[in-house]
Amino acid sequence: MAQFDPRRQPMRLAPHAFTAVAAISVALLAGRVYQPAIALEAPPLTQQQISVLEAQAFATAGMPAGLTAPEAIPVQIRKGETFEQAVRRTGIGAEEASAVAATIASAFDLKDLRAGLRFETAISQPRVGRGDARLIGLTMRTGPASQLTVSRSFDGALRLRALDEKVTDETVVLHGEVKGSLSSSAQRAGAPAAVRRRAIQLFAHKFDLDRDIRASDDYTFVFPRSITESGRTVSSGDLLYAELKGVVFYRFKPSGSREAQYFDATGKNMRSTMMRTPLDRGFRISSTFGFRRHPIAGYRKMHQGMDFAAGTGTPVIAPADGVVVEARRWGGYGNWLRIRHANGLESGYGHLSRYGSGIRAGQRVRQGQVVAYVGSTGASTGPHLHYEIWRNGQRINPAGIRTSEGTILTGSDLAAFRAEKARIDRIIAAGGDSHPAVLEATAEGLRPAQA
Repeated sequence: MAQFDPRRQPMRLAPHAFTAVAAISVALLAGRVYQPAIALEAPPLTQQQISVLEAQAFATAGMPAGLTAPEAIPVQIRKGETFEQAVRRTGIGAEEASAVAATIASAFDLKDLRAGLRFETAISQPRVGRGDARLIGLTMRTGPASQLTVSRSFDGALRLRALDEKVTDETVVLHGEVKGSLSSSAQRAGAPAAVRRRAIQLFAHKFDLDRDIRASDDYTFVFPRSITESGRTVSSGDLLYAELKGVVFYRFKPSGSREAQYFDATGKNMRSTMMRTPLDRGFRISSTFGFRRHPIAGYRKMHQGMDFAAGTGTPVIAPADGVVVEARRWGGYGNWLRIRHANGLESGYGHLSRYGSGIRAGQRVRQGQVVAYVGSTGASTGPHLHYEIWRNGQRINPAGIRTSEGTILTGSDLAAFRAEKARIDRIIAAGGDSHPAVLEATAEGLRPAQA
C-alpha cells in the first residue's frame, strides 16, 4: 500500500476540468449517435386499402352505449321484396331501414335490384333485450368491380362510400401437378369450372382419365380472365392451351367455322369422332364387356356393356354429336337414355338418377355435353353407369370402338393458326401477360367490354 509522503503536493483537479471532459465526451457521443431525421413520403393508398382501414378502425372503436358488438348478417332479396323490406329482416326498425334505403338510393337506383341479390350487414343488438337492432354497416356489390358501403360515423350518422376497383385483363399460365384427379387438382390451383370442363373434354379423346393419368403427371392450362385489384375474378374466357403427358391442344377458329376448335402443334384437329369414356372424372371400371356372374341373378350371363362405378350425381357426357332417341324408364335399366350418332353408331346409358337439362327424344346433343347423371335406378346394386355401344343395331364392346380424328389445316388457315400458336407460345414462355381491362355499363352493373 502506498504510504503518505508529506513532501509530495497533493494533486488537485480544477472544477472546470471536469466540465471540459464532460463536454468532450458528450460531443464525441453526439457525433457518433446523432443522425439527421429524414422524412419518408408515404405511398398513396388505393380505394381498397382505404376501405379496409376504415373497416378496421370502425371495428376497434367502442360500440354505442347499450348495444352489443356488431354481428355479420348476410341478406338475400326475395322475390317480390323491396330493398327496405329485406333490410328490415335483420331486425332494425322501420325508420332506420327507410334511412338506409334512402342513403343507398342517393347513388344507386333500387328499382334495378333483383330477387336473389345478396349483401352483407353488420347489426348490433340491444344489450337489455328490448328495442330494435341497429345497423352498423352494409356492403352491397353493384357491379363486377363496384360496390357501395354504408357505415355509421362516430356521431351516429349514416355515411355512404362508393368503391370502384381497377380491373385488369390477364392471360394466366397455370402449371400444376396431378394430385388426385386432374379436375380437382386444377380446381385447387385456381382454374375456373368452365376451363376445367373444357380440358377434361379434350383429354378424354386421348386418355382414359381414370386409368391413364397418374399422380405427379404435369399439366399446363392457359386461359384469359379479368381480375380486380383485390384479386377477385370478374370473368374468365375459354381455354387457349392445354397440355398433359405430352399431348397439347391449341384453340383456333378456322375461317368459315361457327366456333373455335382445338388442334395439335402441327395444325391437326384433335377432336375424335367418339370419346373413350362417357364420364370425365371420379369413376372406375367395375365390369367389362363379356360373360360374368350376374351380381343379382347369381349365374353367368353375357354383360353387353361396360359398368363405371361412380357417385350418384356424377355428370354423364355425350361421347359424340348425335340425336336423343330415347329418354325413358326401361325395365331393369331404370332411367335409360339412348343417343344416335353418325356411321351407324348409338350409345346407351342405364341406371341414371336424372337427365340433363332439355334432354328428351329428338333433342340434338354435342360432344362433351352433359346429358344425364349417374344413379342406381332399376336393377342395380349401387350407384354406377351401365354404358353400351350399338353398331347397326347390334351391341359391341365399347372398349374396342375405333375412332378417327379430324382434318388438318391448310393454306391461309394453317398460316393463321401458326401465328396464333406463336402468340400463345410467347405467353407461356413469359409466364402470362396483363393489361387494363375496358368495362362497359349494363343494367346489372359493369362488365368487361366485348372485343
